Amino acid sequence: MASTAYPFKIILGSKSKARREILEQMGYEFTIMTADIDEKAIRKEKPEDLVMALAEAKADAIISKLQIADIQVNDSEPTLLISADTVCIPFFKPAEATLPKPPNGDLRTDAGPTILITGDQVVVYEGMVREKPSSKEEARRYMKDYSGSKASTVSSVLVTNLQTGFRKGEWDKVEILFDEIPDETIDKLIEEGAVLGVAGGLIIEHPLILPLVKEVVGTTDSVMGLPKAVAERLISESL
Repeated sequence: MASTAYPFKIILGSKSKARREILEQMGYEFTIMTADIDEKAIRKEKPEDLVMALAEAKADAIISKLQIADIQVNDSEPTLLISADTVCIPFFKPAEATLPKPPNGDLRTDAGPTILITGDQVVVYEGMVREKPSSKEEARRYMKDYSGSKASTVSSVLVTNLQTGFRKGEWDKVEILFDEIPDETIDKLIEEGAVLGVAGGLIIEHPLILPLVKEVVGTTDSVMGLPKAVAERLISESL
């Protein structure tokens, strides 16, 4: 069911291809905005706190962009913002807050309410948080660590209603167990380059990796960065 059947629109605050594909699978139409924040400047001890903080920072940055652009929305229709983040670890934990209303009126569009979704993901291996690999060498080490072992992802989803200021987020945790990953497979993945742009260098849906995934304790969509059930529930609550 396309979003045109609903009284709201969606902005995906992420450039992630995986999140875009998941949102499309959920039947929504949406536009994309990026936050352009310094993620390394935001540090938290717990991965769950980190992904939530990153999701909130991205949401705030996009709201600022919308305010600067002075986007006006029809008073009869709400606007929502959703943000998400993921880390390698399986769970749900809510985070809820009410934002102050924009000083120059509600951030809404003439076509109706708008939901902004932003996200971020980290991987956790032996208690250590892993974000995007900083080099090919680091990506190779990450994948060799996963070989015959396990890792976790932690993902956050944050939804903000830009009309009412309502904001709520949750994080989701998933554990992945791997068979042995051959060195030639790792070489191909690094040469291809996609693993350099994802948390922990982990892409379980990749054709070269998928056959080597022994078990996923949780949902694949969460590992990809956007847990569908969480996003759907938060969208509903925000409305």
